[in-house]
Amino acid sequence: MMGGWLAVLSLALVCFALAAFLLRLPKEGYALFGSVLLFGLAGYAWQGSPDQPGSPKAAMVQEARSGDDMVDARISLFDTVQAKPSYLVTSDAFARRGQFDDAAGMLRRGLTENPDHLEGWLALAMALTAHADGFVTPAAVHAYDRARAIDPANPAADFFLGFSFLQVGEVRRAREIWAGLLARSPEDAPWREDLEGRLAQLDDMIANAPMLQ
Repeated sequence: MMGGWLAVLSLALVCFALAAFLLRLPKEGYALFGSVLLFGLAGYAWQGSPDQPGSPKAAMVQEARSGDDMVDARISLFDTVQAKPSYLVTSDAFARRGQFDDAAGMLRRGLTENPDHLEGWLALAMALTAHADGFVTPAAVHAYDRARAIDPANPAADFFLGFSFLQVGEVRRAREIWAGLLARSPEDAPWREDLEGRLAQLDDMIANAPMLQ
């Protein structure tokens, strides 16, 4: 187990060295970059063990890091028994291959005839964000808004929107969105504990990064 943690910590140090010296990260950015690395390590420790990569702790959803992850993360929040519309199935196939623009185009056509399809709007928001290399475009925000309006009780739109902002360094924006989601969540919501933990990590990050004060 200790060997696994040493490997993870070594990787974090290598990433910091690359950013600081090879990529010439400004010194004023050291605190934020280090905090982001710590957030990732904390999340890794919280959800799983480095010596057990195939057995992560159950969380609200799995973060989207690739086309497959993105699709699987979204699907995990919906009924897998109910048949999916053909346009969503085709879009997911595009997304799994990294063809996010094609995935978004297919979803736009499908949603024209199915404007109240929550999962379709969520898939579109995620595809648009992935196509923009993780940046949350106005079109993606609109799609997230549509998904939230269809079912305000579903946490998916705000969870993925917050995570997308976090990935591009907009830590306070991510915290604001997740805090709002937590405030609207029922006391017995199954995702509350997961979300509270993520917010605590963000608070620690903000407290230790002067530029985020």
